Amino acid sequence: MNPTLIVLAIVGAVGITLAIVLAAGWSHHAKSGARDLLVIGASGFVNTRLDPDGSILIHGELWRARSKHGAVVAPANSVTVVGVQGHLLLVEPTSEKP
Repeated sequence: MNPTLIVLAIVGAVGITLAIVLAAGWSHHAKSGARDLLVIGASGFVNTRLDPDGSILIHGELWRARSKHGAVVAPANSVTVVGVQGHLLLVEPTSEKP
């Protein structure tokens, strides 16, 4: 067999494998525009203080969030998503940190 063809086949296979791995990594970390509707009712934890805006963690993803009624919620407290405004989640506290 021609050595040039072997090298081209190996380079092509490596290129395809790399493209698949990169595409899988990008799709895993991208937030879908429709996904925000799927988080309503989900529970998460406050990452940065909600006063009334801050950030929360849901399913390992960091989201911007706002306390629905303006309550101040400290980090590590549990919240439930009750609404969505674009990519801003409206949340209510579900429990206080012990």
